[in-house]
Amino acid sequence: MSVASMLSTLKDNFRREKFMKSRFLLGLILVTTTLSGCQKKADGQTVAVVNNDEITSSELNAELAGANLPAGVDKKQATARVLQGLIDRKLVAQQARQEGIDRSPEFINRQRRVTEDLLIGMLTSRQLETGKIPTPAQIADIQSKQPQVFAKREAWKLEQLQYDTPKDPKVLAQVAQAKSLEQLSALLSQSSIPFQRGTNQLVTSVIPAEIYAKLVTLDPGEPFIVPAGNRSVASVIVARQPVPLPDSAARTQAVEMVRRQRASDLLQQRVKQLRTSAKIEYKEGYAPGK
Repeated sequence: MSVASMLSTLKDNFRREKFMKSRFLLGLILVTTTLSGCQKKADGQTVAVVNNDEITSSELNAELAGANLPAGVDKKQATARVLQGLIDRKLVAQQARQEGIDRSPEFINRQRRVTEDLLIGMLTSRQLETGKIPTPAQIADIQSKQPQVFAKREAWKLEQLQYDTPKDPKVLAQVAQAKSLEQLSALLSQSSIPFQRGTNQLVTSVIPAEIYAKLVTLDPGEPFIVPAGNRSVASVIVARQPVPLPDSAARTQAVEMVRRQRASDLLQQRVKQLRTSAKIEYKEGYAPGK
């Protein structure tokens, strides 16, 4: 190789190294700038940053509002505790994402359901807030249709049996026909089904009107049975104590019930309207029967 060729090769190598070094330095500058630009700070509306995940003041305030703090609590200390709880939640959620849980079909399905429930709840709340105040006639009507909440509101003392729900249909039918807890306990013992006795108290305002109408027709000592998953609870009313609401509280509750019923009716009407204009396609075998 001639001297001229060697000099030319050296110059080319020098230019190439200089170009590569420049590209490296430029890339390093860009990466540094990007990282510094994305690094979040705890200032302004951001009260904390957890691994670059912000906790805003509105998020913290929402948690405080849902904490049902007792009156007279030290707000500064309570805010600090709630914030630490938020930080713990962020850390655990971040770990779950690192393990890929947020990409699992189960998570996606449950997240979709939670989002839809939240949207429906907020739509219902908006209708409640914008609804008209019920008339006196509407208030009187709801009070007459819900005696267990108003005129006949009572506290019931209950004696109970808790047991595994029988799987044998024949035993299940016999249990349903029991006329006393003693008769029921005998049936359960004969079927080798363990049970526990206990007592409880129930305020009638939590009972739906259609169920209350059936309970008040029971004979004295006759049990009513409520299934709860794989367990059932049989109860007998052994004492009743009237607990009427003050007039102001009764009116407030009646107004709320009317507004909620109105919102529910409006939502059902909206669903019917949406169904008429929606395009719904079913996979074969999934369409509702005609």
